[in-house]
Amino acid sequence: MILPIVAYGSPVLKKKAAPIDKDYPKLEELLDNMFETMYNAHGVGLAAPQIGLPIRIFLVDASPFADDEELTAEEQASLETFKKVFINAEILEETGEEWAFTEGCLSIPDVREDVFRKETIKIKYLDENFEPHTEEYSGLIARVIQHEYDHIEGVLFTDKLSSLKKRLIKGKLTNISKGKINAEYRMKFPLAKKGR
Repeated sequence: MILPIVAYGSPVLKKKAAPIDKDYPKLEELLDNMFETMYNAHGVGLAAPQIGLPIRIFLVDASPFADDEELTAEEQASLETFKKVFINAEILEETGEEWAFTEGCLSIPDVREDVFRKETIKIKYLDENFEPHTEEYSGLIARVIQHEYDHIEGVLFTDKLSSLKKRLIKGKLTNISKGKINAEYRMKFPLAKKGR
C-alpha cells in the first residue's frame, strides 16, 4: 500500500526516533508498504519518520545510481544490487574526506542542494530478520545511508546547509509545509488548510 509522505514542517521529522523490537506489529507489511511508497515516489531511500512513524527503520535501494556513467563498472555493480533494510541502526564512525553531492528529499520536494558528508561510514544495524550486521560503506551508498540515518536522528539535509542557503530556500520550505507544491506522489502537509 502506498502511504502518504510527511512533508517538511511535520514535528515527526525533527524527533529522534525510538528503537523497535522483533515483536513490532505487522513489521513485514510495514516494510513492504515503505518499499512500495519509495518506488512510487522514485526515491532511493525512505525512513519511517517520513511516513509519520517515529521509529528507527529506514530502507535503501541504490540501483537508480547504477546508471551514472562517471562511475567505474565495479561501483555500478555494487549500486545495482544494493537493497537493504536498516533497523535500529547506529553509525559507529564517519571517516575520510568530506565531499559535496546534490541531495534532495521526498519530504522536501523540489529542493536540491549540495551537502557535505564524510566519504566512509561504519554502521551497525539489524536487517528485516533482526540479524545483526556491522558493515562499512563508501561513496554514494554511504551518502544515501547517512541521509536516511539523519531522518531517524531528527535531522534533515536542509539542517546541514549554510545560514545563507537556508535563508534563500526559506520561502520554498514554508510553501512545502503549507501544501503549496505539486508533488508527483501522495503527501501529508502539516500546515495545509483543511478542505483544499
